[in-house]
Amino acid sequence: MNDDAQHIRKDLAACYRLVAHYGMTDVIYNHITAKLPGPEPLFLINGFGLHYDEVCASNLYTVNLAGDIVNQPASMTYGISRAGYVIHGAIHAAREDVKCIIHTHTRAGLAISAMKEGLMPLTQTAMRFHGRIAYHDYEGPAVDAGEQRRLVADLGPHNVMVLRNHGLLTCGSSIAEAFNLMCWLESACQAQVSILSMGRELTFPPMDVVEKTAHLYDPSVRHFGYLEWAALLRMLDRTDPSYQD
Repeated sequence: MNDDAQHIRKDLAACYRLVAHYGMTDVIYNHITAKLPGPEPLFLINGFGLHYDEVCASNLYTVNLAGDIVNQPASMTYGISRAGYVIHGAIHAAREDVKCIIHTHTRAGLAISAMKEGLMPLTQTAMRFHGRIAYHDYEGPAVDAGEQRRLVADLGPHNVMVLRNHGLLTCGSSIAEAFNLMCWLESACQAQVSILSMGRELTFPPMDVVEKTAHLYDPSVRHFGYLEWAALLRMLDRTDPSYQD
């Protein structure tokens, strides 16, 4: 295994641990994937049956775009999630720029996914996603390969998507970027749920201010996520470095 692939394995395992640390897991469900370097399109995914805090660099599965397991860890007897292949395989096949995909079913994410308005520009955290978020209507559990084309079409060029009545999804040009997007998307959803629960009159900034805020957080303007990622890895290294195993 080359150094780049091993580095991706460690970062992806760290991402699983961080999603667990921040309370964004759904028992053994959901999935995070990272594309591997090389001529053949392959990506890493968790074994379906592991809790996120059990994932480490050595027990990630290598899968191709057809959903076939190319490399199964010797210590693992699990398979992979069918929904993980349907969702992630479709995006990895269609978007060369995407190196990591995170999908969650958090309570706040589910709540926002069921709202007709979707994510509203109620907070600075939410405004960063204005005009940069996609929506995909619910078609049932994502196990039908026929949904892949529609999912990719709805995502378009965006890196953030609300799966209606289902959950949240973020993509990134790196694992750090995908996690950063999910972290702040989840925070924005939690804030919206809290704000709406108060039943008070809402205030919205002028649209030009919302658009300015979104522009300032655009990756082409500000490369966010990298300082945070380094700090998060240091935290994991202090508390439980077993993700590197």
